[in-house]
Amino acid sequence: MSIEAINEQLLRAIGVGVALLDLEELTFRFHNDTFSDWFGEPDPQARLTDIFSALDAAALHAGLNDGGRYTTETSFKLRRRTMTVAMDFNRALDGGQRIAVLVCQNITRIKELESMIDSYSMMVERNTREIKREKEQVEKLLLNMMPRSVYEEYKTFGVVTPRLYDPVSVLTLDFSDFAGLVATLDPGVIVSELNDIYSAFDRIGEQFGCERIKTIGDAYITVSGMPDAAPDHAMSVANAAVRFLRYLKQRNDSHPVKWQCRIGISTGAVIGSVVGVQKYIYDVFGPAVTRAVRIRAHAEPMTISADTTIAEMIEAKFSRESLGTKDLGGGEEGEIFRMDVIAEQNSGYGLAQ
Repeated sequence: MSIEAINEQLLRAIGVGVALLDLEELTFRFHNDTFSDWFGEPDPQARLTDIFSALDAAALHAGLNDGGRYTTETSFKLRRRTMTVAMDFNRALDGGQRIAVLVCQNITRIKELESMIDSYSMMVERNTREIKREKEQVEKLLLNMMPRSVYEEYKTFGVVTPRLYDPVSVLTLDFSDFAGLVATLDPGVIVSELNDIYSAFDRIGEQFGCERIKTIGDAYITVSGMPDAAPDHAMSVANAAVRFLRYLKQRNDSHPVKWQCRIGISTGAVIGSVVGVQKYIYDVFGPAVTRAVRIRAHAEPMTISADTTIAEMIEAKFSRESLGTKDLGGGEEGEIFRMDVIAEQNSGYGLAQ
């Protein structure tokens, strides 16, 4: 077998089409069998642009004249399949005549792989964005359920170590005749009203450094002094309580549904931790919470009640009126006070916007 025949078989084996072109007329002087298989047998008078109509002849001449080389790609149908070929033109001389060697390489598979990679990259990028968005939503949800420092601990270790916080001040609030409102109003109205009120309470509490722990129906619990200690925790919950009442009074003036709340405040020790595994929630419990709930039970509508300890801590800005000795649960009894802001201090409390 001749060297030429061996070269021809090698070229066919590796899928390379070769042709020699007359650069003056862009006609074919030679082409191998692979070239014919791909593009058909060119006419003796056929020009390069007859087979490759999309080829820019001017750009081809310019490239060969400037650097002696020109590369491009073309796609065509081959037995109902799209085939992509890389075309490499190299200028040469043959007895003083200008010719070019055209080498065509099948890059269909490469293009398919590139397309697959691009598609995969787009899918990964889209999934990454979706994961990031879902992560942000989960983070936002968890931050609504627990303080940020607790969330950071949960995110890092997967658990939250129960901690004792002392001293902490607790505010508990519920609404008078809530059962009656539920019985007479549409459920959608109840939920909408509570959403507005609790959102306002959250904003007010944040202004005074209070952290809302949870709501259970008409019960709202917020604390100050945890997870970060606060020396003025008692005044924080007292100020928040005043603003809660002021907000409701202003709201009742312009809304058909009238809300009357009772507030109990106390100070002492609480335990904070995440409770539950699948349906978990950050909760606080302990003496201060229990006492605040008991104190609230003795409050009149739209008033604030407190025990002796917290009443003494806020007496600089609040006056107190004794409601007598009351049962605080667990065999404990104590004096309960109705707290009112001292008159000259009233101007310092605005309403939540």
